[in-house]
Amino acid sequence: MKIDFGATAVDYAKHRAGFPSSLFNKLSEYGIGLPGQNIVDLGTGTGTLARGFADRGAYVIGIDPSVSLLEQARQLSESAQIKVDYRVATAENTELPDASADVVTAGQCWHWFDRGRAVKEITRILRANGTIAIAHFDWIPLKGNVVEATEQLIKAHNPAWNLAGGNGLYPLWLQDIGEGGFRDIRTFSYDVFVSYTHEDWRGRIRASAGVGASLTPEKVEVFDRELAVLLEAKYPTPILQVHHRVWAAIAKSPQP
Repeated sequence: MKIDFGATAVDYAKHRAGFPSSLFNKLSEYGIGLPGQNIVDLGTGTGTLARGFADRGAYVIGIDPSVSLLEQARQLSESAQIKVDYRVATAENTELPDASADVVTAGQCWHWFDRGRAVKEITRILRANGTIAIAHFDWIPLKGNVVEATEQLIKAHNPAWNLAGGNGLYPLWLQDIGEGGFRDIRTFSYDVFVSYTHEDWRGRIRASAGVGASLTPEKVEVFDRELAVLLEAKYPTPILQVHHRVWAAIAKSPQP
C-alpha cells in the first residue's frame, strides 16, 4: 500500500489535531523544548511539534520529504507568526552538519522511517549529551467506541490498511534506540479526550494513512459519505469525545 500524505495535505493541516500543549509541558520537565535550544524535528509534516517548540523559544528546523506538507506547515507557521526553518529532506539523510542539534524529535512518524538508518543519522547530528524524543498522539479503539467503528469502516474500504487496533504504546521503538546506543531511556504516557464535530472527525479520517493518503479521490469520497451516515446513525451527538493516548520515549545520545 503506497502512502502519500501529500495527497491529503489540506485535510491534514486543517483536521489533524496537533499534539496537546500538555505534551510540551511534560517534555520541558525532561529539558526538551527549552528557550534557545536547537531542535531538529524529523518527519515534521504540517509542523505541529516544530511550531510548539518554536512558540516556546527554541530554534527549530522542521524536516520532511513532502513538499506539499511543508507548504501547509509554512502557511500555518506564518498565520501563527511562529518562525520555523522548514527543509525538504529525510530522517535518514537530513543534510545537516555533525553535532548541530541539542534535541532531535520525531512526532507520529517513526514507523515510516528506515529506522536503523534514522538512528545513525540522529546520532550524527546530535551534540554530546543531546536528547532524542519520539512522540505519538493516537486515537484509541475500544469496544463500541467511535474509533473502533471508524477503523472497521476503513478496513472495509481499504483491506491493505494494517494500522487498526493500536494501543498507542511503542515498545519496539525503545529497542531501536537502545540498539543504537542511546542511554537513560525513559517513557511516559497518558490519555486525553479530544472534541471533534462530525465534520472535523470526517476530515481527520480523510487525512489518515488508510484513507486520503492511499485511496483514490473517488474512493475517498465514497468512504467519507459512508462515514457521515455511520456517525449520524450510531454517534449522533454533535460533539464526539474521541479517546486518545499520548506516548513519548526520551533518551540521551550515545557516549562518544
